[in-house]
Amino acid sequence: MTDETPEPPLDAAPVNGVEPPPMLDLALRAVALELDRHAAQSGWDQPARLFALVRTQDLLEQEPGLVDVLGVDPSADLTASLTPVEQEALPPEEALEEVLQQLMWPPDVHGTAVVVERLVLPPSVQLPDDDAEAQQVAETHPERQEVRMTAAATRDGATYCALRLREHDDPQSVVEGPDLVPALLELLQATLAAGGSTDSPHPADDDQ
Repeated sequence: MTDETPEPPLDAAPVNGVEPPPMLDLALRAVALELDRHAAQSGWDQPARLFALVRTQDLLEQEPGLVDVLGVDPSADLTASLTPVEQEALPPEEALEEVLQQLMWPPDVHGTAVVVERLVLPPSVQLPDDDAEAQQVAETHPERQEVRMTAAATRDGATYCALRLREHDDPQSVVEGPDLVPALLELLQATLAAGGSTDSPHPADDDQ
């Protein structure tokens, strides 16, 4: 997976003492859309995937041999560039949300991202309280939609999402925005809190 993330704009200054919402992090947006395209190559009915987002410049300083793998120009300004590093397969018996609640990234990880498939129902549908019954209703409801969610967050507080419906499986129909799946983004941001693990992630062997 090549890395061509542009430098994000600077945040706007406070107005009348009120902090403005953070401006779009273009580097994070580029990574989220790149991961969406990468996941689309594997098709549907795939398990959830977890990525560490590391600063490309730092990664190349540690492992200069990755220049050709990442397809970047080492002489370019990589200050704002991010590289996704896929982690080991997640435990199939655990829900993604449970895994994220137990995860803390080490300090050298600047951000994190996940790709996960979900069934989405109209807001008018009332699901049973029982998880098994709710899952059965979701899987059999005639108005269900299958969606692949790509959600990403950084330590700076930036977030971005890309959503792709199975019924409209093409890059032009991807819905994107900074806060489309707030509950999932909140879990991702919690994994980046201070005091995490000291274990560093390693680049995935597959071609990203």
